[in-house]
Parts: sequence; structure tokens; C-alpha cells
Amino acid sequence: MRTTIRDIQQMRDRGERIPMVTAYDYTSAQIADRAGIPMILVGDSLGMVVLGHESTVPVTLDEMLHHTRAVVRGARKALVVGDLPFLTYASPEQAVISAGRMLQEAGAQAVKLEGGVHIAPTIARLVHLGIPVMGHIGFTPQAVNQIGLRVQGKRAAEAQQLLADALAVQEAGAFAVVIELVPAELAQAITERLRIPTIGIGAGAGCSGQVQVWHDMLGLYSDFVPRHARRYANLAAIIGEALAQYANDVRAGAFPGPEHSSRMDADELAAALRQFDAGAPSEEPV
Repeated sequence: MRTTIRDIQQMRDRGERIPMVTAYDYTSAQIADRAGIPMILVGDSLGMVVLGHESTVPVTLDEMLHHTRAVVRGARKALVVGDLPFLTYASPEQAVISAGRMLQEAGAQAVKLEGGVHIAPTIARLVHLGIPVMGHIGFTPQAVNQIGLRVQGKRAAEAQQLLADALAVQEAGAFAVVIELVPAELAQAITERLRIPTIGIGAGAGCSGQVQVWHDMLGLYSDFVPRHARRYANLAAIIGEALAQYANDVRAGAFPGPEHSSRMDADELAAALRQFDAGAPSEEPV
């Protein structure tokens, strides 16, 4: 059975830490699902790690729907959360349309959107209509042009605002909230004051769970390596070595071998060549 938002809440209530990863296609979703990851985020981070943009801002809703469909097909057990991209939830009415498409057309079980107090009415509207919502506070990547790429909440006034944002998201009905690039002490304090799970990224170990970007944790993306990412593998090097070996084998005639090819009866081939070389039309198959 697929993981539900109730399952995620029960994990938090039991004190069980919640692992979450991003995935952007069928194959990565399959791998994450088989590894027992209970929640997968189809993040608009695909803008950088898949599409090559400098930020998440250029990502469109149609692109998010495309990738989310693939992830849903690959993940049969994990709860799939689809990001709503930049300016697709500028009003509650627009958010309803965007989130509705994410669930109806892409098959996601929940959506994620960025913001705190100011976005709470939109969250409440979506939840009222039966759409599970994950919040996102702290560093909000879609606002990078305004706030810059930096840790949020280091000063007392900023910290107080983040506490208010977290509470507003919870009271609006979000089932969980991502806390990104926030001092560990503040993230823990927020977690202790909420009833819903907090999912940290660059926010210390005091959150209810953690989320990491697929390409960061597996060493597939080298343009920028966040401080908060731990590389559990260096797949870029492994893949690069495999591709180099493949190219060498092709150049040397070592690939493909007989075991990679199919065979044809010698008489059938000879007959085909005789007819072709003589210019005779081949017989129509019966």
C-alpha cells in the first residue's frame, strides 16, 4: 500500500525519523521506492540538476507535471509530493488549478509550496478542497532573486518570523513543513513547537526528518555542491569510467561481441543476397 500523510504523521508521533529524497524520473523513483524511502519529492530543483538552469525560477508547471507523472509510475509505495513552481500559486484560485492538475494529471498525492504567514490562506484553501499540502519555510529557492542564497533566521527578528511562519503553515492545515537553510537550534525549536513533521535540509538534525536532492547525495551534480549535502556515492565518476570503457571497447572492436548479437540462417542470408544482387524483387510474406 502507498504511504499516506497519516502514516507520515504517525512516524513523527512515534519519534521515528523520516527520510525523504527527490526524484525526477521513473528509474530514480523505482530505486528510491525499493530502498524503502517513504516520501519522494518531485522538486523544482530539477531546474538546475536536470534542465541546467541557474535556479528553480524558469521551471514551468507543465515540466513539473511531466516529471511527476514519471515518478508516480516508478514509485508504488512512497508518498509522492509535487512542487508547485514559481508563480503558479500567486492567488488561492490559481493554486487550486495548479494543485488540481498536479493530483489529477500527474498523480501526485500532495503538493509543496513555499512561504509562511502570507501563503497560509492559500494552504487553507487547498486543504479545504482535499489537497494535502507540504509547506516550505526558511530559504525559499523561488525567492532567491530577492533574499539571496543564504541561511535564514540568524537574527532574533528573522527567527521570530520563521516561528510565526511555521505555526501559520501548521494552522492552515499543512501535513508537514520543509525547513531549509535555518540554524540548527532554531529548526529544533520550531520542531518542538509544532504538531506536524518538519523536514530539514540544511537545518540540522533536530527536525522530524530530512530531505536531500538525488543528484547531490549521489554525486551526480558538480556545478554546485551545497554544504548541507552528504555524498553517499560518487556516481558521476563511476558513470564516467563506464562510458570511457564503452568508448574504448567500441573503438577497439571489443563491443559488441557474439553474445550481444542475434544470428541468421546462412542459407536464408545467401538467398536474400542473391535476390538483391540480381535485382529481383523479394517475395511478399504470406
